[in-house]
Amino acid sequence: MADARWLDEREARLWQAYRDLTRDLQRAFDRQLERDAGLSGADYALLVPLAEAPDGVVRMRELGRVVGWDRSRVSHQVRRMEKRGLLTREDCADDARGWMVRLTPSGRTAIEAAAPEHVATVRRYFFDQLSEPERETLTRLLERLAGKLAADAEG
Repeated sequence: MADARWLDEREARLWQAYRDLTRDLQRAFDRQLERDAGLSGADYALLVPLAEAPDGVVRMRELGRVVGWDRSRVSHQVRRMEKRGLLTREDCADDARGWMVRLTPSGRTAIEAAAPEHVATVRRYFFDQLSEPERETLTRLLERLAGKLAADAEG
């Protein structure tokens, strides 16, 4: 470990600020979703791609890829949400081993009720705190960081 490039004071401050921000933003979003819609952040994470999908149907494997979760986590969350009537699982016509996840009318009602205040919370704590040039710069920086992660994952 002698050759490790340790963070200097400024880098450590930036890294800690990033970690604090991501944690605190997620807490704020989770509180808002629970308070206004009775949904968890995990519920919302799965409801969004289902609500945006044609006919409200997504293959379970693809749903996991979109939200960045492993198969087990998606399966458990889908099961919990199915019990609450927010979505259903169906056999996959193309692959007997696969599942399709379908948004129910109750699930669509839940996401439609949650979305307006969720967007307002995102604006309040994120976009409203940044000028347009800061947004453009932050977008480029985040895309660059994400690109490095994607490139390393491929290679």
